[in-house]
Amino acid sequence: MIRGGCLCGGVRFELEKAAGPFELCHCPRCRKASGSAFVAGLGVNVRDFRLLAGRELIRTYQAPVREVAPGYSVAFCSRCGSPVPAPPPGASWFEIPAGLLDDDPILRPDRHIFVETKSAWFPISDELPQLTKAQLIELRRRSRRDC
Repeated sequence: MIRGGCLCGGVRFELEKAAGPFELCHCPRCRKASGSAFVAGLGVNVRDFRLLAGRELIRTYQAPVREVAPGYSVAFCSRCGSPVPAPPPGASWFEIPAGLLDDDPILRPDRHIFVETKSAWFPISDELPQLTKAQLIELRRRSRRDC
């Protein structure tokens, strides 16, 4: 099991395994939601996720839809403000902030995404692929077709 939780420990969860992808998102919304240069988002199948404690502490902010639904949603602990996982209703897959994990998910980051909107003060200095929004859309379109 891979365990995790928020800063105050009120929200606790576990994963059977991480599915991936493991993306480092540099979009403005992720940067603002995290207060950092990027969000490390780890893909998880809903069937592998269990919320152990803190359901009553979870609040959600739904940002306005910019282009196409669904919009950008952020779940957080109402006690400490940490981002927390919250599977969207009816979803089979979702992303969790990897920084919440207490245990090693085994997976490592796959790529940087939305690099055209990254913070000017953060140089990407690793060798991971760097995808723009257009490149990411094309990659995901091809992935759906290959299933």
